[in-house]
Amino acid sequence: METTDNRLLLEECGGKHRVRISVDRGGTFTDCVGIFPVEPTAKDPSGERVVVVKLLSEDPTHYSDAPREGIRRILEIATGRPHPRDALLATENIESIRMGTTVATNALLERKGEPCALVVTLGFRDLLKIGNQARPKIFDLSISKPDVLYQHVVQIDERVTLVGYAMDPRPAAQNQSDETNVVVGRSGEHVRILKTPEWATVRKQLQQVFDTGIRSVAVCLMHAYTFTAHEEEIGRIASEIGFTHVTLSSHLSPRIKIVPRAHSATADAYLTPGIRRYVDGFASGFDAGFGDIRIDFMQSDGGLAPVEHFSGLRAILSGPAAGVVGYAVTSYSESEKISLVGFDMGGTSTDVSRFGGEFEHVFETTTAGVTIQAPQLDINTVAAGGGSRLFFRNGLMVVGPESAGAFPGPACYRNGGPLCITDANLLLGRLRVEHFPHIFGPSEDQPLDMNATRALFEQLVADINAEMRARHTAESAYQNKAVEEIALGFLQVANETMCRPIRTLTEARGHNVQNHSLACFGGAGGQHACAVAANLGIRRVFVHRLASVLSAYGLGLSEVVHEEQSPAAAIWSNEAQQPLLARLEKLSRVGCRKLISQGFLDSQIRVQRFLNMRYDGTDTSIMVPESTIGDYQLRFESMHQREFGFVLRNRRIIVDDLRARVTGTLSKVKAGQVYDELKSLQRRELCEPNTHPAFVDTVSVYFQGGYRPTAVLKLGLLNPGDVVRGPAIVLDCNSAVLVEPNWVATVTSTQLVLDNTPVTTLDVSTHHISTEIDPIHLSVLANRFMSIAEQMGRTLEKTSVSTNIKERLDFSCALFDQHGNLVANAPHIPVHLGSMSHAVKFQLDRFSEDLQEGDVILVNHPQAGGTHLPDITIISPVFHDSRIIFFVASRGHHADIGGISPGSMPPNSRELFQEGASSMGMKIVDRGEFQEEAVRHMLLEEPAQYPECSGTRNYRDVLSDLKAQIAANHRGIALLSQLCAEYGLEVVQEYMAHIQHTAEAAVRLLLKETRVKHPTGQLSGHDFMDDGSKISLHVDISEDGSALFDFTGTSPEIYGNTNAPPSVTHSAIIYCLRCMVQSDLPLNQGCLAPVRVVIPENSFLSPSSTAAVVGGNVLTSQRLCDVILATFGVAAASQGCMNNLTFGIPAIEEGGVRYEGWGYYETIAGGHGAGRDWQKGQDGVHTNMTNTKITDPEILERRYPVILHRFMLREGSGGTGMHPGGNGCIRDIEFLEAMSVSLLTERRVFQPPGLDGGGNGACGLNLWERHFEHKDKQVLNLGGKNSVFVQPGDHIVIMTPGGGGYGK
Repeated sequence: METTDNRLLLEECGGKHRVRISVDRGGTFTDCVGIFPVEPTAKDPSGERVVVVKLLSEDPTHYSDAPREGIRRILEIATGRPHPRDALLATENIESIRMGTTVATNALLERKGEPCALVVTLGFRDLLKIGNQARPKIFDLSISKPDVLYQHVVQIDERVTLVGYAMDPRPAAQNQSDETNVVVGRSGEHVRILKTPEWATVRKQLQQVFDTGIRSVAVCLMHAYTFTAHEEEIGRIASEIGFTHVTLSSHLSPRIKIVPRAHSATADAYLTPGIRRYVDGFASGFDAGFGDIRIDFMQSDGGLAPVEHFSGLRAILSGPAAGVVGYAVTSYSESEKISLVGFDMGGTSTDVSRFGGEFEHVFETTTAGVTIQAPQLDINTVAAGGGSRLFFRNGLMVVGPESAGAFPGPACYRNGGPLCITDANLLLGRLRVEHFPHIFGPSEDQPLDMNATRALFEQLVADINAEMRARHTAESAYQNKAVEEIALGFLQVANETMCRPIRTLTEARGHNVQNHSLACFGGAGGQHACAVAANLGIRRVFVHRLASVLSAYGLGLSEVVHEEQSPAAAIWSNEAQQPLLARLEKLSRVGCRKLISQGFLDSQIRVQRFLNMRYDGTDTSIMVPESTIGDYQLRFESMHQREFGFVLRNRRIIVDDLRARVTGTLSKVKAGQVYDELKSLQRRELCEPNTHPAFVDTVSVYFQGGYRPTAVLKLGLLNPGDVVRGPAIVLDCNSAVLVEPNWVATVTSTQLVLDNTPVTTLDVSTHHISTEIDPIHLSVLANRFMSIAEQMGRTLEKTSVSTNIKERLDFSCALFDQHGNLVANAPHIPVHLGSMSHAVKFQLDRFSEDLQEGDVILVNHPQAGGTHLPDITIISPVFHDSRIIFFVASRGHHADIGGISPGSMPPNSRELFQEGASSMGMKIVDRGEFQEEAVRHMLLEEPAQYPECSGTRNYRDVLSDLKAQIAANHRGIALLSQLCAEYGLEVVQEYMAHIQHTAEAAVRLLLKETRVKHPTGQLSGHDFMDDGSKISLHVDISEDGSALFDFTGTSPEIYGNTNAPPSVTHSAIIYCLRCMVQSDLPLNQGCLAPVRVVIPENSFLSPSSTAAVVGGNVLTSQRLCDVILATFGVAAASQGCMNNLTFGIPAIEEGGVRYEGWGYYETIAGGHGAGRDWQKGQDGVHTNMTNTKITDPEILERRYPVILHRFMLREGSGGTGMHPGGNGCIRDIEFLEAMSVSLLTERRVFQPPGLDGGGNGACGLNLWERHFEHKDKQVLNLGGKNSVFVQPGDHIVIMTPGGGGYGK
């Protein structure tokens, strides 16, 4: 690996296919690594030479294909003979080529794939446009969503469904396989064929698509994961017609959930033809011997696949996956068992991953708006790379997500680019102009431009200082920052941004991040590795000598992988175990035969067997590997306990899938050999680096506290055993590693190992800062506050059991200062955002001096800061020296808390008691003791005292979820305590105040700008609920940026349930203000500081303590947002509703046996209002105050006795205008058993109004289609709010409102 190595391929190996080549084609650079046999030397007795070639991925003036050009250069180096570019490349010396490529990823990101069509079951034409109905960013008023990948949709008139349903509490006595139209699917489930396609019609439909010129098609039908016959016949017809690529979802990804399966099939049809063309083009540049070379491509799961089996779907994380393999093989030791965090920092983003002895896979991910259902290494990407741009917005220093890209690139690239992370490293001396390639400027021969970087930084620093002085007028409140301080501050913000996903991969999954080592690679990672590790408390960093090309090197270490998978729907039991294991063994044999056919020997093949298991009633499954004891249940429970913190002893375990991962190994590298070398290494510290042959220069580098002399050394001239104390810069030909002060670098034959000395252990002195406002610390701590709220949310998601919280994510977590003011709220459910502070302050007053350490409070009453009763808030005070210093809180929507109807969302409630259990505030934990008797009384006994009411119908799950909320709060307390240990309590509290002042300033600026557009400062708006109740708003904006929001004129309290407590109005105001700011802003109490709110007492926005409110949270909150946004002239009305649907069966008694009932709740998307700043309202999406996901159609039908006949967009329901409004949805559900159904909806009378001349959106419509045996069906309009008892065969059809249009 020495830079001076000139050894050629051994003469006796010439022409004998001995050069092994790995190529990682990235978006900017292509990295190539060649390995071939050479004459051993004393310095390198290995007998192999490693050659690295790095070149631009696109350089059409010099070569047509970067990977082929890299191979050509490697062959020239290996043989010492020229290989002309204009001739076919000779293959006689090539043993193998392994390639990772971003061709598929780029096609997906840029939407430049193959034109394709999607074939889907009738009624689901818009399945992928609606998706899970959630919007990507809750504060983005334009709701930007990537386009779908297909050009045409073909709806096939076919239908199958499942026999029986999982929620049936009765014994499984519904095996109806004797029916002629019922078959057994490959999952073991019984499938009823409702409609077989007319095949002649199908052929005609496909021919019409073919005639448009489309040649690639994806087929995804309902329940095809288990019943494949219809898909397979469609595939056969498509091939006969002449389609050159046909993807069947049942073959590609045989797993339940039609939405991700359809996304995956479409992505494969969209990407694979392009991959094939690329491979053909690549091959065309080689001579006739190309067919004799082994060609493998890296897949997203970290395994190689022969070129003929490589598909676009499995190529999306090809390059990053190879990097994970690279660090896992070179830096993990089976004997030491120290887990690794992978840190791959490139030009536009950073990929982080974890390796603890086995590759960690995920099976459903979203890339560029496309949900992929396929095995992928668990790699998290954060938009912070060398080219990430630097901003100062709303008083905060922000890094990314915008990137300067390869062109224009950072400011120092001489293309007029913006300031980026690379510029900050250059300014601080961490990147050296004299040691960076001179490839810039018009002639591509100039160095990095330090002058351009410094000029832009000086301007930015002047702007920052001026704004900070303006915000803090007292002379002592703000001290001007130097250019270097600000540049270092941006690096600190970037480092904290990159730490957040690492904490997610480790701590949020039950692993202590401090027990890991950091494996750093990628072109920019070496400059940040020490700082990122120190932030996380990690004490060792591995930087491979080939770190800048580790993905390419990792390709050479990878295994060939073949996976076999089969669906199942089995309940784990002693009886089911053997058949499942037999099926697993059969899958394993199929996979082994595939690898044997590729030339692998039995001794080179390894099989890993998995069962995809979950608890009954949940959607969260775990891929459980076979264990040495062979007991999958014990392994499942152990993994569930570690990741989620609990097991459900009396809950059935379901097996959803069987998976066999078969690997073939060719690599001879011994894993983790760096540890063996470190133990035997003779260390020599470079006390005088300037006397060492590797010494280049001593330069000044800026660190915390000022410039320090720093040695620059060449890695290629450092020898194993050399020890370098920081600060130092270690260079190789493609990257630089910064050894920070108090770090020590030890050189081995393959790695640079960085160790943190005890001096930098995290303690108060690490961050000894003033309490005065500082933009750097403000930005870093804002990230930390938000990270704590996010980790609380992940804990709640993990430890909860109900569908509402665990899958629909109907919860929020937040932290508050000692006064109960909101400091940080993770972006969960908007209606919770501004209201939890009311609950915290109410309890602070209520309990006053009666709060003790270890107390936890439960509250849900609307008069006590609640919204509606199912939303239960759990509040934990945080103590220090017997005084409250913070609060943390979590709020979750519980599935049933009693009342007059299942789900506790009655459409016809008139009094609060009818909606379930309520509490003005009670200690659910008293000085550390859980008060279960009090909780049982509140949830079960109190609600049942009222007429026609019962207690909670699912006490077990509600209790479990309440404990999950307590666990989330406990997590928040621990993280806040850690933060105080790092910075000191006084600093943390002061910066909680500073961050609120920052938000206040941003909102004041928004209000001042609004006043400029409306010189009187007077704004007015109103709208009506469907019962005629009026919401009236008058806004009076003062010159100082304060505003009065006056709701005088709003109608009185309603004898119904659309009353909304004041906390809901405050939530709507804070949400709308945050959206209108239109840039990164921490949402906290400061947003409301400039606002005074007047709500008339006893209006339906401030009702009495006994008023029903369940609809206020889910309906009135939406109408409030419509009124506020229209009043400010920002957006037309959205659907103004959440379209709440509940259905279920009460407890029943048959044959003297009592069976528990069940209930289901969902909210349904609608049309999004158009605005002045975006072209069109979004179709079929949740808007404003909610963002919950909807259950996948196949899961819905497996779990409940229903058939979803249609879920599609309601064409023409959006308002017309210069910018049209978004369309609503149609959801048509047939019920297979008698049950109660409730609808709680709005906008069924008054249309969502347009804005500035735009047309109104269409009203919603709820229909009940009653089907009778001997007469025509009856269609009834249910209005907006109703409860009915449906019979088998009846349909409920919900047509959700459209959004208003904008402009004429």
